[in-house]
Amino acid sequence: MQATSAVNPSESSRPAVPRIGVGGCQISERGKALVMQVLDSNRLSAGPMMDRFEKEIARLHGRRHGLMCNSGTSALQIALAALKEREGWSDGDEVLVPAITFIATSNSVLFNHLTPVFVDVEPDYFGVDPAQIERHITPRTRAIMPVHIGGQICDMDPILEIAKRRNLRVVEDSAECMFVRYHGRPVGCFGDIACFSTYVAHIVTTGVGGVCVSDDGELHVAMRSWMNHGRDSIYLRIDDDQGLGQQQLHEVVSRRFSFVRLGHSFRATEMEAALGLAQLEEREEAQARRTTIARRYDAGLADLSAQLQLPAVRPDTEHAYMFYPIVTRPGVSRDRLVEFLEDRGIETRYLLPLINQPVYRKLFGDLDKQYPVAAQLNRDAFYIGCHAGLTEQDVEYVIDCMHEFFGTKA
Repeated sequence: MQATSAVNPSESSRPAVPRIGVGGCQISERGKALVMQVLDSNRLSAGPMMDRFEKEIARLHGRRHGLMCNSGTSALQIALAALKEREGWSDGDEVLVPAITFIATSNSVLFNHLTPVFVDVEPDYFGVDPAQIERHITPRTRAIMPVHIGGQICDMDPILEIAKRRNLRVVEDSAECMFVRYHGRPVGCFGDIACFSTYVAHIVTTGVGGVCVSDDGELHVAMRSWMNHGRDSIYLRIDDDQGLGQQQLHEVVSRRFSFVRLGHSFRATEMEAALGLAQLEEREEAQARRTTIARRYDAGLADLSAQLQLPAVRPDTEHAYMFYPIVTRPGVSRDRLVEFLEDRGIETRYLLPLINQPVYRKLFGDLDKQYPVAAQLNRDAFYIGCHAGLTEQDVEYVIDCMHEFFGTKA
């Protein structure tokens, strides 16, 4: 008997489709050259490249101190650890977290033995809704973690006013947002600490990586220790014992293998910092391209406003467009549209659902009724790519496919 193929004939005969990702990474010649400088130096652990990268990230966001670690998640974790230690928070104390965000935000709270308390979000900008914050504050609330979703800065003025009045710390989760401004002030300059991600598909891409920025030297030193196994801050990088006088050297020698807290191994390398430096140099061109793509989507999909809610930009605020978020209107199935796009090679993601994640259902139960905006976005929202690697043809193809789904012409 003749063997039959396991491949469905209709599948094997399907024509190839383009693959348009939600994110991309373009390593420039400058990036390659800086990485080669690192390799030629034989210095892979944190060194001069990382020092330059940290200082430039801090400067661009109006901060005095920068610290690179191995992920945005790690940045959040050490930020909260440093605050918890200094402020004397107890296990179980509460941190306010938006009900729409990547799971790392609230996981970092849990990993610090704190309790995330969710706050509903704005239906148009997707940031934590300042009007909903105070109803969730209790005697055990210690901090607020606003998250700048997809490159749109939260409404920080009322958030900071509440934090000041209620004596709460503020940690900005700025994993998806860099360089842009809110009322003339750069993202990352608000609150006690801001945390960025340089993971693939983010605004600056180093493969893996994260950065904490702050103005507080004490917190900066503590976070450096937390990411280095809790080591005594007198010796955190391999050249911290170089160029010292005899008495200083002996002091470092006596303490450089001393550990003062239960820390982590969250370090990044010089190679990631080198890639980041190149992308900082190229940031304006890359950001301009993201904005151009977003505006083309806005124009090309404007006639579908009855079917799709397109991204809004907060007044007097810039948008970094890490991705392009879309919300389907009543009567339109988000899931059917997503499947249609995926079948045509257009990658999608749901818009950062959190409270309905299986692990969170297990931990916290069904929270949908308490957070109606988040629940609606979990049902109807998704995003597509808006990165500098997309070509004009890619963007027009996406617009055409959207119109094909709705049976209209672009």
